[in-house]
Amino acid sequence: MSIRKINETLARLKGHIGFIRYLKNTSWMMAEHFLRLVAGLFVGIWVARYLGPEQFGLFSYVLAFSAIFGGIAKLGLDGIVVRELVNHPEKRDDYLGTAFWLKILGAMLVIVIMAAVVPFTSNDTSTNTFIFIIAAGLVFQSFEVIEFYFQSQVLAKIVAICKSTQLALSSMIKIYLVLTEAELIYFVLVTAFDALSLAASYAIAYKLQKNQAFYTKFDLNIAKQLLKDSWPLMFSAIVVMIYMRIDQIMIREMLGEYEVGIYSAAVKLSEALYFIPILITASVFPAILNAKKRSEELYNQRLQMLYTFMVWVAIAIALPLTLLSDWLILLLFGQSYQEAAEVLMIHVWSAVFVFLGVASSKWLLVENFTFISFARTFLGAGINIILNLLLIPKYGVAAAAIATLISQLSAVLIFDAFNSRTKLMFKQKLWAFLWKIR
Repeated sequence: MSIRKINETLARLKGHIGFIRYLKNTSWMMAEHFLRLVAGLFVGIWVARYLGPEQFGLFSYVLAFSAIFGGIAKLGLDGIVVRELVNHPEKRDDYLGTAFWLKILGAMLVIVIMAAVVPFTSNDTSTNTFIFIIAAGLVFQSFEVIEFYFQSQVLAKIVAICKSTQLALSSMIKIYLVLTEAELIYFVLVTAFDALSLAASYAIAYKLQKNQAFYTKFDLNIAKQLLKDSWPLMFSAIVVMIYMRIDQIMIREMLGEYEVGIYSAAVKLSEALYFIPILITASVFPAILNAKKRSEELYNQRLQMLYTFMVWVAIAIALPLTLLSDWLILLLFGQSYQEAAEVLMIHVWSAVFVFLGVASSKWLLVENFTFISFARTFLGAGINIILNLLLIPKYGVAAAAIATLISQLSAVLIFDAFNSRTKLMFKQKLWAFLWKIR
């Protein structure tokens, strides 16, 4: 394409009201995500340094335990509600009110389930108290339905402002707690307060839009329809959270809180990379879909380019982090976390398969192979749990990182070799490691 044509295209886009609106919407979303990443990483590291491995390990365990059950409270409604608000704007209050009360019921159900589960753990009274404090915050997640409304109206600016305000407030409180040498329970209370403050900011933003209150609405037929559509997504969300957080729970049960702190410090750095493939895929996949309209060959070629790019970006990040792991852990977390360097140099290589997994998940969604996506996530979670049971008691906390790496390899790459619909994708991923375009 010539420079003249490029300039003409850009000129047309600048004058396209819809394009400008969606561009601004996306920009606000990306800015908020980046701010949350930076603030969460640096404030989180400061909190970890202050608490030390044992208390930070207990804090991480409580968060992981609550997160797994938190997937139930969401009921898989998020994307479904946005879709229905776009398709049926005239029923806005009915959908928002129904989803709101369903989420309230979901949070209460989670609290009941957790009350039934915690007696079978090795938790002491204070640990269980921390868990239920965070679980109480799940009730305020019902106000997320307001975010779904703003998403359906392409008003990410309002959502970004609400979330950024909550993030700034939370970060300042945590910094104050560190400076005043507060006890662990106050950091736990801040986690519950985060859910409350975000809910309040959503409610204020919704009221400022001069919308009518939806809290009095509940439609049983809509509830049945939403739950019918969302239950597979709820189970998928639960499996994903088990996949991501079961390591910390199993380490705590088999080794102790100190080891959870060591592992969590390394994971915090490693998982900080995971926003990169999401942004890359969101940016380039529309062009890949356009290629599909032109020819299947061009479509597969661009998919190959995406997989190759993902692999080598991940390697380019993982390699220096491996070589500098000792220095990074010492610099960021301090001497008390030095054992986390071994975990980091193993766990960071999971990014190669996470990057590939994000890209291939997009392909599975486009091709409507959502069950395959669930199946490989379920496989990865199962392998992770089995390997943790076998390896952690013998080889310690680094074994959990090895289990994560092997489970990611199995779910993202090996799984594709045994499914007829994903064999081509398996070959494309293999070629990606050789920097080849097929």
